[in-house]
Amino acid sequence: MALNPTDEQMQKLVDDSTTLTGEVVMLNLLKFRKAATDGEGGTGEEAYGRYAEVAMATIGEYGGRTVWMGRPDSVIIGDNDADDWDAVMLVSYPSRSAFTSFVSDPEYQKGHVHREGAVERMKLIAMTPAI
Repeated sequence: MALNPTDEQMQKLVDDSTTLTGEVVMLNLLKFRKAATDGEGGTGEEAYGRYAEVAMATIGEYGGRTVWMGRPDSVIIGDNDADDWDAVMLVSYPSRSAFTSFVSDPEYQKGHVHREGAVERMKLIAMTPAI
C-alpha cells in the first residue's frame, strides 16, 4: 500500500490546478500501525499525533484548515475489511497550488518520518466542491 503519491499523481494534481481553481478538500482515510515504526515508540496513532503537530504548525501558513476529523464506527455500504479505517479527516485548502506548496514546505517535510511510521495504509483524495 502506497504511503506517498506517485510522480504521476502529483503531476495530475498540479495539472488540475489550472482548470480546477478554488477550494480543494482533501479526504484522508487512515489505518494506523499497531506499533509505530518512526523510532520514537508507541502506537501508530501516537506517531500520527507527532506528525500532526508538525503538519498543523505549517498548514495555516498556506490557508489550510481541518474541517472535520473523527473515527468511523461502522460500514453501512462497502467492504467491512477494506473499509476498516481508524480515522477520517477532511482538510480544506484555498487551492490545489496552496496544497502542493504546503506539502513541499521543508518544515512540513520533517514530519513525514512520523506519518510513514504511523500509517499502515491510507488514501488521500482531492475533492472539488460541487456547484
